[in-house]
Amino acid sequence: MSELYKLPTNQENHAPQTAVPVVEISKLSIALPDGADRPFAVERVNLNLYAGKMLCVVGESGSGKSMSANALMGLLPDAVRIAEGRILLEGTNLLNLPTEDFYDIRGRRVAMIFQEPMSALNPLMKISKQIEEVFAAHGLLTPKERKERALQLLTEVGLPEPPRIAESFPFQLSGGQRQRVVIAMALALEPQVLIADEPTTALDVTTQKQILKLISRLQIERNMAVMFITHDFGVVAEIADDVAVMQLGRIVEKGTAEEVLYSPKHEYTQKLIAAIPKLRSGHTDLPQRETILKVENLSKTYRRSGGFFSKQQPVHAVQNVSFSLGKGETLGIVGESGSGKSSVGRCLVRLQDPDQGRVLLGDADMASLQGEDLRLSRRNLQMIFQDPFASLNPRAKVGRIIADGPIAYGESESNALSKAAELMDLVGLDPKALDRFPHEFSGGQRQRIGIARALALEPDIIVADEAVSALDVSIQAQVLELLAKLKKELNLSLIFITHDLRVAAQICDRVMVMKKGQVVEIGTGAEIFDAPKNVYTKGLIEAIPGRLKEMRMSS
Repeated sequence: MSELYKLPTNQENHAPQTAVPVVEISKLSIALPDGADRPFAVERVNLNLYAGKMLCVVGESGSGKSMSANALMGLLPDAVRIAEGRILLEGTNLLNLPTEDFYDIRGRRVAMIFQEPMSALNPLMKISKQIEEVFAAHGLLTPKERKERALQLLTEVGLPEPPRIAESFPFQLSGGQRQRVVIAMALALEPQVLIADEPTTALDVTTQKQILKLISRLQIERNMAVMFITHDFGVVAEIADDVAVMQLGRIVEKGTAEEVLYSPKHEYTQKLIAAIPKLRSGHTDLPQRETILKVENLSKTYRRSGGFFSKQQPVHAVQNVSFSLGKGETLGIVGESGSGKSSVGRCLVRLQDPDQGRVLLGDADMASLQGEDLRLSRRNLQMIFQDPFASLNPRAKVGRIIADGPIAYGESESNALSKAAELMDLVGLDPKALDRFPHEFSGGQRQRIGIARALALEPDIIVADEAVSALDVSIQAQVLELLAKLKKELNLSLIFITHDLRVAAQICDRVMVMKKGQVVEIGTGAEIFDAPKNVYTKGLIEAIPGRLKEMRMSS
């Protein structure tokens, strides 16, 4: 189990015991407000950051890893307070500094890369102006020099056509490009310490690999101390020098990457590593199944605005996609961002209308149905969305959220709510929680509610669009186990859309690989992951974080 990520011994990659840390976090405790689920968000935490070294801080949501980083940045929420401890930056205790002194430290000496670049960037400001603003805030350089330096930074982080990117708005860039812009902003003032808070969680494997390589290269070139926060042990295996594992605000294990990944001592660390989906698929010879869904030549083209004086540009999101789905089968759809996989899912359930093609569900063509015929057929094809919080009505109680579907199809309110209680129990939640609102549940629990809502109409097929991509590895394992259990008990068919190839290898009977709207390869899990035929598929698999170390252990 714990041998999955054995690393080659390379002691020179680790800071010697006599090295002086750039940052020393000592006995840090951060108190939560009265009524919280525990007294401290962070309790007596000790961490050291060394120049030129990468410390990965790992743990589930609520473990305190981001709160520790925010304390270092001076960005703690008003509701919490430092109860004890110190944070030394080259001997200066940051916790004793007045708030205004943090303005000079933040960005100039300690910088942060945030998880969601779209939230970190001003949507109404061009990229160059946002980078120039970093220098302006510290009163550095002339306007001309700021503009030149912004272009240099965009070039340094590997963005294509830096002059064009500089004049673009954030929404005109891909997720990976936006993340590179945020990295450029963080590096603008050449800080000694860089904090990266889950910077690759929402990225596909190839973009993730590029970002990890970029951060590692810049760390070495600039001799920065890096604190990398993640819940992905594949990422840890790829980049970490040292690792600290946090649980409920406390550090439960610390050591070199080799020590923690190869010989984890704490039960919690062992549990996290055991929950990592294994890359090799056990699905080889599949049984003959009755075809329940047949998709023929499905196509969808979007029109992207070209500006006031230019024509709209076509984006061929889905191009002549064809596949079939068997009764009780799980078909995975994988690919990079922009490959068209989510567009296929949305066309199937008619959240958007395809331009051409057929979606044959029994005798009905879902692609051409309208009005009442579409409404009646749609109940057989339901969807689980990526973000369970955004897809649940925050003003409605979860009982009503689950019951709304059956009520819309004519079931009485009392029967629908009774069924909602049964579904809550089925997905592993307390039926007594029906009167609670979505915000009162954790992310994993909200995803279970989303699954219960999808099951309420007793569909034959469920389309799960990145249903576990935002979840911690242990919660992810629980949701995947739940989906496998429900599929077997209810004889469901599942279309599982994901950019995480480890998850696809674990749950899917067959896998369909997409690139730029087209299907490049389809086959059993064993065919795709053990013997891929297409160059693009091979590239996706080679980009999986920690893959080489996993292969080394399994050979």
